[in-house]
Amino acid sequence: MNRMSRSAGAPGFALVVPLLVVMAVGFNLPLLLMLGKSVVGESGLTLDHFAELFRVPAYLQVLGSTFRTALITAVFCVLLGYPLAYWLRGLPPRWQMVALAAVVVPFWVSILVRTYAWIVVLGNAGIVNRTLQALGWADEPVAFLYNQLGVVIGTVNVLLPFLVLPLFAAMLKIDPQLIRAAETLGASHWTAFRRVFFPLSLPALAAGAILVFILTLGFYITPAILGGGRVPMIANMLDLLVNQQPNWELASTISTVLLGVTLVLFVMYLRLTAQRESA
Repeated sequence: MNRMSRSAGAPGFALVVPLLVVMAVGFNLPLLLMLGKSVVGESGLTLDHFAELFRVPAYLQVLGSTFRTALITAVFCVLLGYPLAYWLRGLPPRWQMVALAAVVVPFWVSILVRTYAWIVVLGNAGIVNRTLQALGWADEPVAFLYNQLGVVIGTVNVLLPFLVLPLFAAMLKIDPQLIRAAETLGASHWTAFRRVFFPLSLPALAAGAILVFILTLGFYITPAILGGGRVPMIANMLDLLVNQQPNWELASTISTVLLGVTLVLFVMYLRLTAQRESA
């Protein structure tokens, strides 16, 4: 029996081997080379690149700006996404499909197009500023763009569905009988939500927030366009170090730090996802 199972599994493994080779050569090998450059210097193994990274204020400023932008984006996605997902949950099935389509449709539009659309809406001569000036609410254009506010607005617009869709799916799995049971026992609707529904949806909310945070760390197009070069981000600095200077060692060091942070957050995301599925 064991011989038959081995002979049956061998052809399947042989079909997977080419994919494993492609993954190893196309992804794992460059990743290992990058990690190697971060700890290898002219005299052999060294941590001088990491010391330079944390010694130079400009690099720390970029790291701080990136993590701050990612945190603000995650917070706004939570504040906007949770009420939206909760509202979607309460809609009739037909209207749920319509509302979900409205959430998913932006995925069909290029991020580049959606980013430039914000310039049309929020630019100095954009729709919002012209409306504010026409109503007399502003004497001069409001600086919505080319600062951290513009980057956050564009990033939230792109990443909000990544929180809303899985959070909505998790909310649908919460048994409505639990809410009714709490209300039957004397709890108000708000108390039932606060004591029963929200704790059950919290793991999915936290997992979605971590996912948005991770995706923001590597954003390039939106900060480059809506930030106007005034909001330093890790991806933009890596482009500078690789294509203009170049300084592959320092770029590899920054990438290694970003990879380490991302892996830690990804492990947290997996644990929260597993907790949500087991609930």
